Formats: sequence, structure tokens, C-alpha cells
Amino acid sequence: MDDGMFDGASMPTEECYVWVVQFIRHNWRGLLSHLESLAWPEPSSVQVLVRDEDDDCFGLWMIYDGKLVEVPLPRTEREPLSASVTGVLSRTDRRVGEHP
Repeated sequence: MDDGMFDGASMPTEECYVWVVQFIRHNWRGLLSHLESLAWPEPSSVQVLVRDEDDDCFGLWMIYDGKLVEVPLPRTEREPLSASVTGVLSRTDRRVGEHP
């Protein structure tokens, strides 16, 4: 997708692109390292949003020193889970019994 999709312009700019990809669970191993290996014109501007099926919300990953690193989000915590590439991201501000 390009920015023309968002502002109604018929001509996209060269500066703004969004890739949207949906993977079947467990089929995206290696994605983060592949994205790290690409020759980004501005690596500091790369933002990756990842949401596994058990996550409450998207996690934000950005390139720091050549590696995609998860950026801590307020009121969230990530717990390891062997069945997940990244673990499970949970909101800590939900009320008991409330579902995402």
C-alpha cells in the first residue's frame, strides 16, 4: 500500500509505503531477521507491528543498531510462550473478565 490509498491522491510519493502481511500461525519464523537484512534507505524509520493470535494488541518493533527490537509499550507485558515466535503480549490495564 502507498500513501495515495490514505489521502485519496492518484500519485503515491516515494517516501511512504506500508506492507500488510498475514501469516498462518508459526509460519513467520525468520521474518524479523529477513526484514533486518533488507537494505532500507532509512532503517531508523522502519516500524513493524506484530500481533500473534494470542496477543491482546500489536507489538511495535523498530530497527536499532541493525536489529529489530521490540519497543516497550505502556501497560503491556510480553510473556514467553514456546508455541509463539515472540511470546504473548498482554495488556495489563484490562479489568478482570474483560476480553480484547
